[in-house]
Amino acid sequence: MLIKRSPNGIDLPFSSEITPREIFESRRTFIKQLAVGSIAGAGLLDQAWAQSGNAKLAARLNPAWSAMEKQTAYKDATTYNNFYEFGTDKSDPAHYAGTLKPRPWTVSIEGEVKKPFTLDIDSLLKLAPLEERVYRLRCVEGWSMVIPWIGYSFSEIIKKAEPTGNAKYVEFVSLADKKQMPGVGSRVLDWPYVEGLRMDEANHPLALLTLGMYGEVLPNQNGAPVRIIVPWKYGFKSAKSIVKIRFVKDMPRTAWNLAAPSEYGFYSNVNPDVDHPRWSQATERRIGEDGFFTRKRKTLMFNGYSDVASLYTGMDLRKNF
Repeated sequence: MLIKRSPNGIDLPFSSEITPREIFESRRTFIKQLAVGSIAGAGLLDQAWAQSGNAKLAARLNPAWSAMEKQTAYKDATTYNNFYEFGTDKSDPAHYAGTLKPRPWTVSIEGEVKKPFTLDIDSLLKLAPLEERVYRLRCVEGWSMVIPWIGYSFSEIIKKAEPTGNAKYVEFVSLADKKQMPGVGSRVLDWPYVEGLRMDEANHPLALLTLGMYGEVLPNQNGAPVRIIVPWKYGFKSAKSIVKIRFVKDMPRTAWNLAAPSEYGFYSNVNPDVDHPRWSQATERRIGEDGFFTRKRKTLMFNGYSDVASLYTGMDLRKNF
């Protein structure tokens, strides 16, 4: 991000960075209304923004699990996404995810559990007190964001399900509906999108069952209506638009590990010492810091979440990448 300087040397933000949210929203509403009247008939209206504004979602800030860093701008966080169900370009989800219908929605919890159950989205919202946690998110391509997510520890689901002794892993299965998700027709991955965690990883308090961001319910392009956030792992481990959670005995066969096993391991912990075969992981570009002379940040082990290090005691994290 380029920085303006006043004559006395004081750093000044761009006006776009200090625009109040309510003004930004009113502008967006005006633009949408104008677009509906002028270009909707031509099919040019951005579907993701054609819907009404997202519902507010109140949550208590949990400072113990919140990064005290400048947050990524809402616009950047909602228009620069990986969500291959809606296309492979970073801008595709914001353009095409308007076809996703986040209500009605149910998530089934099944497999090696004593108490399988199914919850609709309203029940998920009420399962435990909602918290806001400001997490860093590091993607394998080398970019990162800082986002205020809303949800609660996934351990609340684990406690309710009461896994049996056979449950060693948790498998997350995303929606794969060609009618709602145009990218599902592609062959870039085997659908549905599947991700997984070891049981102790899923039970760590940092693993967040996520239902909102920036004080609102999740936008479609960010994984509405429910996703998982695992902040010490690369972003693709945080499955979006989840419809099924399975407790299983064997390590899940995850989407990217199946597609390119030499590039995407099951663990996929953020590790500056283990490069992707096609690029370094030693540094990262924080979205919003896009100035030509802005230096990249050094990537932190476990994305800076050192609390999880004990989960991997004795493991070779180069072999188990």
